[in-house]
Amino acid sequence: MEIKGKVHCLFEQSGTFKNQFKALGYEAYDYDIQNNFGETDYQIDLFAEIENAYAGKPSIWDNITPEDLVMAFFPCIYFTEKAMLMMSFNHYNYRNMDTMQTIDYILERNRKRNEFYELCIKMFAVALRGGVRLIMENPDAHPHYLRDNFLMKPALIDKDRTMRGDFFSKPTAYWYLNCEPTYGQSFQRPKETFTIEQSSPSRVSGMCSEERSMISPDYARNFICDFILGRPQKHTQLSLFQTTN
Repeated sequence: MEIKGKVHCLFEQSGTFKNQFKALGYEAYDYDIQNNFGETDYQIDLFAEIENAYAGKPSIWDNITPEDLVMAFFPCIYFTEKAMLMMSFNHYNYRNMDTMQTIDYILERNRKRNEFYELCIKMFAVALRGGVRLIMENPDAHPHYLRDNFLMKPALIDKDRTMRGDFFSKPTAYWYLNCEPTYGQSFQRPKETFTIEQSSPSRVSGMCSEERSMISPDYARNFICDFILGRPQKHTQLSLFQTTN
């Protein structure tokens, strides 16, 4: 993929992908509602921006062109396997609730999931309408709400991120809109690895902690070179990807 314009990293406040794009010579920016890492270039409510753009109102999308690339790390908190298990009476979190309390809680989770799901679809619609190249990241799991119930299947699934230098193995899916993945063969042993059990849990029910969501700079660089730019690197091995139809 040739990127003649800018790179816009949505829902990223760590600067991980942004800084690797910049190191590779691209103009890149982070957009997020939080700025806990001091890397957010545009601290903004991206959900409101998606809603505005979809409704034809002024938004950040007015300044994004087909020459640019958008990478969206869309929040997965209502789409993951664990989130889907919370739609059942049998979930451990409901052990101290009566039946009607549990139903009310499940209905509220369903409402929030639908809200996030519609925002995700609207984001794709905005990109389609503007001819914008979009790559969206989300976990790959079974079941996973987006994997099984979305406009399109992910173009790429990275089965083990540690093979490209990440902290976590976490299988990850990537949806490509108005563009196609390249397939490089970068390989790098991670400097250190973690398991989900070792990382700090979120203090908010259903939310992923920042530690669990982190991606290493090495992985970001290898992913960009392998699956976006198609740029060979010195360290290579058999490519570690799976395509889906």
